[in-house]
Amino acid sequence: MSFQTIDPSTGELVKEFPFQSDDEVFAALDTADRLYREDWRFRPVAERARVVARAAEILREKRDEYVEYLTLEMGKVTRFGAFEVDLVADILDYYAEHGEEFLADRPLPGEPDAKLVTEPIGVILAIEPWNFPYYQLARVAASQLVAGNVVLMKHAESVPQSALAFARLFEEAGAPEGAYTNLFCGVDQIAALIDDFRVRGVTLTGSERAGAAVGERAGRNLKKVVLELGGSDPALILEGAPLDHAVEQVVMGRTYNSGQGCVNIKRVIVVGRERGERMLAALKDRFAEIKVGDPRDVATQVGPLASERALRGLLRQIREAADAGGRVVHGGDRVDRPGFYLEPTIITDITEDNPLHQEEAFGPVLSFYVVDSEDEAIRLANATRYGLGGYVFDADVDHARQVAARIEAGMVYINSCFADSPSLPFGGVKNSGFGRELAEPGIGEFVNRKMVKVAR
Repeated sequence: MSFQTIDPSTGELVKEFPFQSDDEVFAALDTADRLYREDWRFRPVAERARVVARAAEILREKRDEYVEYLTLEMGKVTRFGAFEVDLVADILDYYAEHGEEFLADRPLPGEPDAKLVTEPIGVILAIEPWNFPYYQLARVAASQLVAGNVVLMKHAESVPQSALAFARLFEEAGAPEGAYTNLFCGVDQIAALIDDFRVRGVTLTGSERAGAAVGERAGRNLKKVVLELGGSDPALILEGAPLDHAVEQVVMGRTYNSGQGCVNIKRVIVVGRERGERMLAALKDRFAEIKVGDPRDVATQVGPLASERALRGLLRQIREAADAGGRVVHGGDRVDRPGFYLEPTIITDITEDNPLHQEEAFGPVLSFYVVDSEDEAIRLANATRYGLGGYVFDADVDHARQVAARIEAGMVYINSCFADSPSLPFGGVKNSGFGRELAEPGIGEFVNRKMVKVAR
């Protein structure tokens, strides 16, 4: 077993990294815990923030190098890799700039002699996926390092060079050994780390199955856990929505990052039969224009999927959806070239007993629905076990807000396919998990809000 760099554009193995031994993994925990207890937690917030801010500077200085790891290891289209690197630098800067404000002591109304003091809690174990190899890490590391915690990071087995590169950022920025530690370890070692009392919090972005396993183990050990487990994000196209704008946003929202995003648009629900026919025709035309190809080509819009396993899983989902009565109106096949490429796909006539109705398609596969009423659109949007993101398109923004209030999701975007920002909380409800990353809520997940009261 090993961590492996496999170029998704060719399918070729580039480099391997062995798993660490149990002794190495727990030596890393020893170092992290010692640093937390003897040093890092006692440093002023401003000093910890300077390290994180310096990491942002280094990332911007080495932008091209860091983008190339993304393209090499998960096939990210180069210009989208640049977007990710820039966003990560912004996240690091955001917490460096706002950390002192977020962590400041707070008065308690009605209790003039009491206050809330925010303190770190210790070693945080993070388990992160491959689809945004830096962004997923930054959402944890930036906030928790500024808060005074230390981080053990277990990244996905398919992006080892990205994982090592991100760890170098903090080393080069002056973080002491143990503040941020990359681990090449396996499932059993992760379980043992969760069982260790010195690990005080666990966060995971991944599948429902992984989230259930990690959440169960953390719960048995009475540890705080944050879970982000994906979604089947609906886009509601209301009767007043300009279709041209909605079409462009749906195309980008479904195909960005080759469709491999938890909060990508997964389902389109159009209100009105005639408008549904028009939008489907427009989407078919736009999907036919999408250039699928080499992620390093500036003209490419959709690159390869991250792995052969991901590609085969999507092909299985498409086949099963069709077997259950779904109609593939565009795409649906593997692209005939080396690497892990899938044609951008649209599937309609999906009934509620179709497996795709409940599944998350993690790639450029769009489910398309048409309904007769707004109430039916909202019902259909909520008829899933997921609740991560949602999208509402309408010319009447006030009305769109009213509809957004009825969608069961952690985030709703109006008239846009997404608006990632360090200052917007990220997270979901239902089987999409719980807890938040980014913004002020993200720094508050793994801290002790200690009450201190003075007797008079």
